[in-house]
Amino acid sequence: MSAELIGARRARMERVTSESSVFVELDLDGSGVSEISTTVPFYDHMLTALSKHSLIDLTVRATGDTHIDVHHTVEDTAITIGEVLRVALGNKAGIRRFGTSYAPLDEALARSVVDVSGRPYLVHGGEPAGQEYHLIGGHFTGSMTRHVFEAITFHAQICAHIEVLSGRDPHHIVEAQFKSFARALREAVEFDARMGDKIPSTKGAL
Repeated sequence: MSAELIGARRARMERVTSESSVFVELDLDGSGVSEISTTVPFYDHMLTALSKHSLIDLTVRATGDTHIDVHHTVEDTAITIGEVLRVALGNKAGIRRFGTSYAPLDEALARSVVDVSGRPYLVHGGEPAGQEYHLIGGHFTGSMTRHVFEAITFHAQICAHIEVLSGRDPHHIVEAQFKSFARALREAVEFDARMGDKIPSTKGAL
C-alpha cells in the first residue's frame, strides 16, 4: 500500500485495511475537477472544495465501517491523500514552496500558511469552544477537522498553520478552513518561473 507516480506530478494509491478501503488519485497541475465519494456527505463536500480551490484534480473513492463511526473512513482517506500528495510533489524542484491564504465564509474567517518543507508539522487553533462536539451534516463530527489536517500534513510531509479567526456556524468554520488550506496549498505547489529547476531550499533538498 504505497503511492505510485503515474505521470508528471500525478499519483495514485489504494489503501485497504480491515476498517476501510480507499482509492485516491490526484493531479497537481489540474483545474480543480473532482470525483469524490466517501459515504460521508459533508466530507465529500469539504474534499470537493479542497480540489476546486487548490486546482488539484482529485478522485476519491472510500468505504468503511461507518456503521461504527465515520472516524476510520475520514482519517484513512486523509492519510491516503497525504501519501499521494507527497509522491506527486516529487523532488519539489521549481515550486514556490510557501503559500498563504485567508478564506471567509459569511461570519467565519480562516487563515492557512503552508510550507512544502519535507518536515511534517501542524499548528491548528482558534476554533470556538465546543466546535469539536458538533455533528455536521448528521455524520461529520467537528473534531474530525483537525484529524484530517493532521493526517494530510504528516503523510504529505508538509508544515501547515491553520487558524480560525472568527466564526459561529460549525459548518462555516470547517469550510473556511478547508478553503483557506486549499488556496495556500495551491500557491505552495505552483511553479515559480524564476526558480527554474532549482530546489527552493538553502539545503538543496526538501
